[in-house]
Amino acid sequence: MQRTIVISTYATASKDLISSLSSGQYATVYNLLSFAIASLLFTSLFLLLVQGRVAPRYRNALIVSATVCGIATYHYFRIFSNFKESYPAGSTVDSAHALSAVQFNEGYRYVDWFLTVPLLLVETVAVLALTRAASRHLLIRLVPASALMIALGYPGEITLSTGPRIIWGVLATLPFIYLIYVLFVELTRALDGKTAEVRRQISTLRVLLIGSWMVYPIAFAFPLLGGTFFSGASGFVLRQGGYSIADVLAKALFGLLIFRLARTQSILDEPLIYGDAEDVHGAEPRAVPGARKAT
Repeated sequence: MQRTIVISTYATASKDLISSLSSGQYATVYNLLSFAIASLLFTSLFLLLVQGRVAPRYRNALIVSATVCGIATYHYFRIFSNFKESYPAGSTVDSAHALSAVQFNEGYRYVDWFLTVPLLLVETVAVLALTRAASRHLLIRLVPASALMIALGYPGEITLSTGPRIIWGVLATLPFIYLIYVLFVELTRALDGKTAEVRRQISTLRVLLIGSWMVYPIAFAFPLLGGTFFSGASGFVLRQGGYSIADVLAKALFGLLIFRLARTQSILDEPLIYGDAEDVHGAEPRAVPGARKAT
């Protein structure tokens, strides 16, 4: 008995459904989804297992980062399963994978982004261990803006009408620009007192986050470019590949850099407990009120 999913997605919105994928196109998406699942899953496990290697004040950031990777892993399992059902194997290895009655649901990605993008910003603030007032000042700006960016992007994703897609794309860009301002201006102000090494690592985090996020609007614009390459099966493969690689960079790699920053600050704060201060490019440890001493 065939199962039909009725959800408004990119595929269902199109008058020209992506009716089939070649065996090579199918394998490319299949392998990239598998790569994303493995990267996100084991990064989440790693971040949970290394809690003891950082000072308690930085552990919340690792927990949030592990949660981000865990949420993304769940959604990638759903995307992976949905993809296999939407494009089942043909009669031979080289046969095309024809679209079945189960539509490919791009909505899984937007649900994932709606949950994980705000959390990425939460972990960025949490790893700095700022005062409660400073953290709150940043979070009440970053979290709503990031959720709004995702919410405004989804209506444009599910339509192929050029006008509405451009309008929703522009609307989603406004909170994105605001996020860049907060991350590069207001967050910088909150870094007073941090060492040069910590500031350098924060700069790397910001560049990675914004750089990986730039993949999404580029893929969003593919249908506007027209042609069979950007709006047909090739465009579908490029979008799925771009989204998957960007998610690995913005979540798994970002989480590992969060751990590195937490580790660096732990060594600077309490070198006798968490390591040698010389591990941080010869940086001098800074005094932290209430820091523990080795016994």
